[in-house]
Amino acid sequence: MTDPTRVFRKLAYNNRLANLRLHNAVGDLFQGEWEAKRTSFFPSIRATLNHILIVDWFYVDALEGGTLGPKAWENQEPFEEIGQLKDAQRLVDERLIALCEGLTDGSLAAPVEVHRGTRIQLDRCDDILSHLFQHQTHHRGQVHAMMAGTTIRPPQLDEFIVGDDAAARAAEIFDLGWNEDWLMR
Repeated sequence: MTDPTRVFRKLAYNNRLANLRLHNAVGDLFQGEWEAKRTSFFPSIRATLNHILIVDWFYVDALEGGTLGPKAWENQEPFEEIGQLKDAQRLVDERLIALCEGLTDGSLAAPVEVHRGTRIQLDRCDDILSHLFQHQTHHRGQVHAMMAGTTIRPPQLDEFIVGDDAAARAAEIFDLGWNEDWLMR
């Protein structure tokens, strides 16, 4: 039997794991590296990680039925310090996991209202989730590339939660309070 919600659950957990790895690595940067001007879509690691966060707020709120809309962008860089950003990202990651844990076959096709200010975008839940996961991956990749120009080696982010990679994530899975058997369901 196939469970169409499984891939979204796994993507939500993978998102949390990737953000944990990236934020831990960024937390080890030397003074000035986090906010230093770099070549990318956004001008710094700090700006890019803040962008990921506010877009997560925007879409997770919409997926939860909220009306945050463009208010998410009122402050383009709400966090100057990595510790504060890491905490805020963890909270929205946990909301996304909870949302994906609650998905059903029917809810994947349910319409989601995305408040765009002057209009309401109406798209399927699975399409919004796919877009969100693509957005996160895209910008984490940019941070990964920017980190290559710092004193800290970029972490591995291209792992998907497959059984063969269990040893590579064992410490993080323990820290997160997760269980491999449960993740692989």
